[in-house]
Amino acid sequence: MTAVRVPGTPVIEDGRLVSTSPATGAEAGRLPVATAADVEAAVARARAAAAWWAGLGFNGRRERLLRWRALLAKRIEELAELVHVEGGKPVADAIVEVVTAVEHVDWAARNARRVLGPRRVRSRLVLAEFSAHLEYQPFGVVGVIGPWNYPVFTPIGSTAYALAAGNTVVFKPSEYTPAVGQWLVDTFAEVVGEQPVLSAVHGFGDVGAALCRSGVDKVAFTGSTATAKRVMAACAESLTPVLIEAGGKDAMIVDTDADLDAAANAAVWGGLTNAGQTCIGIERVYVVEPVFDAFVDKVVQRAGRLTVGADGTDIGPITMPSQLDVIRRHIDDAVARGGRAVLGGPDAVQPPYVHPTVLVDVPEDSAAVREETFGPTLTINPVRDADEAVARANALPYGLGGSVFGRRRAVAVAARLRSGMASVNSALTFAGMSTLPFGGVGESGFGRIHGEDGLREFAHAKAVTRRRARSLLPAMTFDRTEADVARLVKVVKMMYGR
Repeated sequence: MTAVRVPGTPVIEDGRLVSTSPATGAEAGRLPVATAADVEAAVARARAAAAWWAGLGFNGRRERLLRWRALLAKRIEELAELVHVEGGKPVADAIVEVVTAVEHVDWAARNARRVLGPRRVRSRLVLAEFSAHLEYQPFGVVGVIGPWNYPVFTPIGSTAYALAAGNTVVFKPSEYTPAVGQWLVDTFAEVVGEQPVLSAVHGFGDVGAALCRSGVDKVAFTGSTATAKRVMAACAESLTPVLIEAGGKDAMIVDTDADLDAAANAAVWGGLTNAGQTCIGIERVYVVEPVFDAFVDKVVQRAGRLTVGADGTDIGPITMPSQLDVIRRHIDDAVARGGRAVLGGPDAVQPPYVHPTVLVDVPEDSAAVREETFGPTLTINPVRDADEAVARANALPYGLGGSVFGRRRAVAVAARLRSGMASVNSALTFAGMSTLPFGGVGESGFGRIHGEDGLREFAHAKAVTRRRARSLLPAMTFDRTEADVARLVKVVKMMYGR
């Protein structure tokens, strides 16, 4: 039986997952749906390939990953067009996404040996007869569960680092963007064709659950907080470690000494890029009262110029059709409770699109302030000072990213945000900085991708000691004498008792 198609909503036909454009309904891809047995078989193949991939060493993996990076760079327009067709993202935004992903592949490949290679560690006087070294060993097989909103950048943030660390990867793309996920796997196979080092399994949430229970050695998940909790529960059954990058409700703080033009530009970009479907997107703005009106005017002017549509526009469709109801509810609730729409409003929701909407004076306990909207909306509220702004920004259980605009106090204010990341006088820039870790706190998750911490996330530390001389202070033996113990006590008192 053929399912009724709603543009952008994935359906299963004849055992295949059918992906369509949310803007036009055009088919973007048709991929085989994996059963639980298929997932287990993919993991078994990845485990068999893991020894070969790890055996290439850092130099061998670097060479292969840099070849993949080159291929991604050469075919950037092709991949960006597929991202546009399947998820509705404007091509220019898709190109920016791919460029950032290419940078992360490059950094992970070039820095894995330096970060994860074996190194000597200094011993201490009490155990001076031993040398010590530290090495990082790959987990084996890593399961990556990716999102639909950034179907290239986000999974590569886990996949490239896991591969550089010596793991093989089984990737479950979002059911909304399976064609993009398969494209990544297929292009990797062009440069690593000997073994299934990177493979994909497709389907709905049950396939992701099967991956969690398949015997993988670690799971890296990006998605909503609610789904993250289900992933953790499934992984807990086998004590499979997890990396969670969940939802966010990021805030921007605008102080009295901020460059208002720059702040408004960043707020519009940070809040409305990718139609607001960004986990680190700016959804709340707190502006110190003396500059509130001027800032709002500048935001409205910029956001009001943005174009909305399927092709050649600034803002594309909402990728997941069901999210339209969430966005509509948040806007309606904000207005019903006294908030004002100074741009857009309830009529801005015109499926499959949502036009830019700016809401001011929105109650702090409203859905538009407390829940992740994931649409091209901004709530902007006045505050007495930066202290009140920080208190409001930190009032939610989320803690992914944030932004502060100002001069004299901006860095100090950013340090007080309860978040894993922050930008000062910019927005979202930490995501593209391959040298920095990416991740959140609280209900935004834990663990890190990107940077040195991102490489270490996909390897376990192994500590090794080696005897190099006779013990002068024998302690770890039943052959110790009372005199040995007395000397040990004397030495410890001399070293640490002052």
